[in-house]
Amino acid sequence: MKFSDRILKIKPSATLKAAAKARELKAKGVQVIDFTVGEPDFNTPEKIKEACKKALDENFTRYAPVPGFPELRQSICNYLKREFGLAYKPEEIIATAGAKHAIYAALQVLINPGDEVIIPAPYWVSFYDQVLLTGGKPVVIKTDDTTGFKMTPRQLEQNIGPKTKLLILNTPSNPTGSCYSGEELKKFGDICAGKNILVLSDEIYAKLTYDGFKHVSFVTACPEMREKTILVNGASKSYAMTGWRIGFAAAPKEIIDKMQILQSQEVTSVPTFIMRASITAFNDCDKEVEAMRREFEKRRDVAFAGLSKIKGVTCYKPSGAFYLFPNVKAFKKSSEEIAELLLEEAHVAVVSGESFGAPGYLRVSYATDIPSIEMGIDKMKKTLEKL
Repeated sequence: MKFSDRILKIKPSATLKAAAKARELKAKGVQVIDFTVGEPDFNTPEKIKEACKKALDENFTRYAPVPGFPELRQSICNYLKREFGLAYKPEEIIATAGAKHAIYAALQVLINPGDEVIIPAPYWVSFYDQVLLTGGKPVVIKTDDTTGFKMTPRQLEQNIGPKTKLLILNTPSNPTGSCYSGEELKKFGDICAGKNILVLSDEIYAKLTYDGFKHVSFVTACPEMREKTILVNGASKSYAMTGWRIGFAAAPKEIIDKMQILQSQEVTSVPTFIMRASITAFNDCDKEVEAMRREFEKRRDVAFAGLSKIKGVTCYKPSGAFYLFPNVKAFKKSSEEIAELLLEEAHVAVVSGESFGAPGYLRVSYATDIPSIEMGIDKMKKTLEKL
């Protein structure tokens, strides 16, 4: 079979692949502590589920407008205003099948073959491959734990060339949990404004921040970049709605219009009853999100303390998301080999840093209960200290 060049350029999602390996072991009866998937273990809040059930009971199951019902788009506008002080109109919003699809659609309508897209590393696994699918060229900027996994303005300037079209930012970050301040974002915005570069700002973990850190949206920090920014967010992480597949993009109308055309030829729209449930999420679930956020902060502290006690491991303490990204370069094995060893011997599943453009690190998701975190890290300690 002769396949397209584009599909041969990309790899399966490394996080989903690692999670599948963990599930295979579990199916064989092995007790596996799974630190792979970026998925809250909390149940979706009841009021969201009730809104979905009500929509189904009312036969709210037919085709919907491609960008989402006006009520949903307005609820997203209200959310952006309430949380970040941003003023968007419904026609500047598109509801998508998860934030991942919003990113894919934005890249597809903006990037031509040969265009360069700057991606700070460690990066979320799909950024790189989604750029490849457009025919664009990923330009990776390396960072590490000595700088809190943050790109500097100087690094950004040094990597801008005549073909640079777009910068991808992700704050709070997957996989590191690092967060940029408003002042740091403003410096990036000034550089991009001066070079006429677009920005895609992935802010899916915006409501999951700790130690008093408050997320600042890129557009809030850089209002002059509003017309050159695609802001991506959604319900998956903060509202424990990963399987619902509801995300959105906020951008100038001319970009949203093109994303609508693409979506009309791909999935048409998000399912109608999920739209109704999402209106409830964005409008009326602040208390539920805050309860989950507080629990994630406790889990982060437990996981960080445990990893920090493992000989040969150093760990940056992040301010957001639900990941730790420990440094395992002291061991005489690659992070891929270490991840395999942990799964086979300790029955602990993690994702290697190679998948995120950062060899020598592991991604550990603490989106699970504290007893599992403690047990898993204890097993990691016993296995790693043998090395």
